[in-house]
Amino acid sequence: MQSRWRWQTDVLRSALDQLDELHDQWLGTRDGLPANASPGTAAFDDAQAEYHAEAWSHLDTWATHGYALREINTAARNARLRRSAPPTTAPAPGARNPART
Repeated sequence: MQSRWRWQTDVLRSALDQLDELHDQWLGTRDGLPANASPGTAAFDDAQAEYHAEAWSHLDTWATHGYALREINTAARNARLRRSAPPTTAPAPGARNPART
């Protein structure tokens, strides 16, 4: 286990919470646009550009620290494999090693 994983997962969770909040705000903004505001119109595109600009730093956080989730998954899988590996047994005294015959 890496000591930085706790911090990284906290940072990722916070960034995800911020992205969720921004998305909810975007939905409210989009729904509040005039009926004729659709993709390609200045009103829609400006509002969407602002939403994207606010989301970039949180997406950058995921790009920077998201690999920690893969590391955690790999460590957990390896730990599970080590726990489930059968115990090795020593050869019985006097037993012949078939590889040396």
